[in-house]
Amino acid sequence: MAYKIIASQCTVCGACEFECPTASISFKNETYVINAKTCTECADQFEHPQCDTVCPVPQTCVPAA
Repeated sequence: MAYKIIASQCTVCGACEFECPTASISFKNETYVINAKTCTECADQFEHPQCDTVCPVPQTCVPAA
């Protein structure tokens, strides 16, 4: 599974892009998006996905359904 960014809540601060250990986050169409093919949810690297950890808006980086 991968994480996703809720675009309507994203403040475009960019914190998540620089914290992603797999470089799965990029800026597209005026917001940040997570590439589901390369997102590992930081498994085997961190206890919790770093995008969610550093995001200033709660529930913006969430598990993809």
